[in-house]
Amino acid sequence: MFILDWVPNTNHTGIFVAEAEGYFEEAGLDVEIIQPGEVRAEAAVAGDAADFGISFQEQVTLARADDVPIVSIAAVLQHNTSGFASAAHLNVTSPADFEGLRYGAWGSPFEYPTLEVLMSCAGADFSQLEIVNTGWSDPLALIAEGQIDMAWIFYGWQGFQAQQQGVALNVVMMEDYFDCIPDYYTPVVIASEDTIANRPEVVRALMKALSRGYDFATENPGKAADILLAAVPELDAELVKASQDWLSEYYKADAPRWGEQKESVWQEYADWMVEYGILSASISASDAFTNEFLP
Repeated sequence: MFILDWVPNTNHTGIFVAEAEGYFEEAGLDVEIIQPGEVRAEAAVAGDAADFGISFQEQVTLARADDVPIVSIAAVLQHNTSGFASAAHLNVTSPADFEGLRYGAWGSPFEYPTLEVLMSCAGADFSQLEIVNTGWSDPLALIAEGQIDMAWIFYGWQGFQAQQQGVALNVVMMEDYFDCIPDYYTPVVIASEDTIANRPEVVRALMKALSRGYDFATENPGKAADILLAAVPELDAELVKASQDWLSEYYKADAPRWGEQKESVWQEYADWMVEYGILSASISASDAFTNEFLP
């Protein structure tokens, strides 16, 4: 069983390609793809309710700091594609413009430090940013309705979703501030330490199939979008095609192969989390991920 982190979207295209093109079957796997319910992917994988899942480097780091035995076995994207979106009429073009805005927070422990560091890097005063707890409400709807001014979004999906919905945004991308906050892998594929230790052949087979799926999506974004739409027909076709065309360049990007992870990326972000009080102590980066099963 493979549990997603959210509703199906283009972060997951390689998974659905692997299913549709028979890559799982050729690898000897019978994979059921499920969406998360009340139990998140990290808990489902750690508790053996699912074999594999989609998570994020920041969540895996927090989990391992709490002795939750999950491991990242592949980076879905090579670089952070998130950003802070605000209504276009506010003319926000850098974190220096965040002062006086209302930020819609979903409640993660790394939101406040991230915003504080970004604003500090730009010479702005974090205390002048108003934080509004919005939980998991749709940030685009809240911005469109004027209930908040800014939200943290995955540009590769919600940025294009905003275009489809006619919500005019400015987005301050994290990738423009990697000198302030280290880059990190978001999302990643996870397995439990138990699965890695006791069923390595299954992990290797899954990685072979997923690599084929994401390589296909990288080389054929149009066909990959059609496959995702066939698997999840309720998705907006224009959104999927636009998102897939943009995101496909990030699956492998500058890495030697899809899924590759660097220890320096894991260590630098963990150290940053310690420096800003998100973690009380760093984790062993080399234990948090592995490239061992990539083909």
